[in-house]
Amino acid sequence: MGIVAASMFSDFKNEIYHLSLPIEDKEILNKKFLLDKDNEKKLEIYYTPFDYINDQARVVIVGITPGLHQMKKAYSTVVECKDRGWKDEEILHEVKKKASFEGTMRKNLVAMLDELGLAGHLGIPSTIDLFESSSHLVYNTSLLPYAVFFDQKNFNGSRPDIIKTELLLSYVRKYFVTDITRLNKPLIIPLGVNISRVIRYFMEQHLIESEYVLGGFPHPSGGNGHRHRQFRENKDEMKQQLDEFFKGRFSNEKVVRSQKFLQSSNDRSV
Repeated sequence: MGIVAASMFSDFKNEIYHLSLPIEDKEILNKKFLLDKDNEKKLEIYYTPFDYINDQARVVIVGITPGLHQMKKAYSTVVECKDRGWKDEEILHEVKKKASFEGTMRKNLVAMLDELGLAGHLGIPSTIDLFESSSHLVYNTSLLPYAVFFDQKNFNGSRPDIIKTELLLSYVRKYFVTDITRLNKPLIIPLGVNISRVIRYFMEQHLIESEYVLGGFPHPSGGNGHRHRQFRENKDEMKQQLDEFFKGRFSNEKVVRSQKFLQSSNDRSV
């Protein structure tokens, strides 16, 4: 457990400490916290204090990018911690627990993970504990760890295409791919087709170990109207993948099947 190699928290910590609660959008969506901008692509990337990494995690849950709601929760958590005398690592761990997939998305995520039986495999009552007392088992992260906005709205991973947009792809490569190599062969759960596509792209470059990627999991956002159908169609196969992973019975044949299912589930999803 620790802080990501390319962390910028020390650069922004004092600026965040000077914010007052409740935090307004304009206080964090400004030049002070702006990391990158592409006017032609209508993209903006803002620093978000998700710089904690659990390199002992057994499971990695991968989102697209923090939305404004999660961004504000992360900043607010840092402000709440400023007088506790905590080390940076402790503050950033608290941010991960409180802000990762926070809101309706977390509720939907937990419901689906519990239905797949992940909690039982991990020996915990429910996967909600991954955000509380059992956070040592999980690394919650995003392909793009800092909040990305397209045309001043939360970026959903589809437009522009991450793989075809060098600014976004460079962030995935620098942060997500670099960080994931610090972990010892965890189970990787991509939340939705857009994330699966990017992970498959790096799998093909042999930068991510393909046999440990769960295929077919839908994005848990309430805005994803297809998530119930996608989950229902892929549920049995995903449960089988989980069973095989936790029993340590990955053969070459099963690895190939897992890769094919990841490909086919991407092709079926909309």
